[in-house]
Amino acid sequence: MQNIQRPSYTRSRTKTFDLVITAILAALVFVATMFINLKLPFGQGGLIHLGTSMLFISAILFGPKKGALAGAIGMGLFDIVGGWLIWAPTTIISRALQGFIVGKIAWSKGHRGDNIGLNILGAVVSMPVMMAVYYIGQAIMFNSWIAPLASIPGDVIQNIVGLIIAIPVCIVLKKTPYFKKNY
Repeated sequence: MQNIQRPSYTRSRTKTFDLVITAILAALVFVATMFINLKLPFGQGGLIHLGTSMLFISAILFGPKKGALAGAIGMGLFDIVGGWLIWAPTTIISRALQGFIVGKIAWSKGHRGDNIGLNILGAVVSMPVMMAVYYIGQAIMFNSWIAPLASIPGDVIQNIVGLIIAIPVCIVLKKTPYFKKNY
């Protein structure tokens, strides 16, 4: 039997496809953060936005690397162009970690985001990490370990809303032919 090798262009097509998917996911996180948000009247003026749900969806459906990149690029870009520039470094770090954690857990034990329990666990485990990074970032920015406490309720609400939206969306999308075939 002859060993058949894949043409070299197949590997470059796969890399290109991964790049395109990652860019689309980052754009979706950016749009969901930029245009679907509510400014909080308490804390450090944070936002409740649907970018968190898109981050969860990206990580659950496409894994830890794409989840980390989508969250960091999408929400980091929002901070840069949306008037929150001082927050960009903290956002990039916290959302990269959050996307990676969600994806790593959702894609653990041979699963590929197809286990609802692992998907929820990934999101829940990622929440305190995201909040801790923001807390430390705010403590440094405001030179206070007390001031960042005011932002915790908004962070909790934002993450819970994101989870409530993301899980049903992922359940539906996982039933589509694309995810049954490719992921």
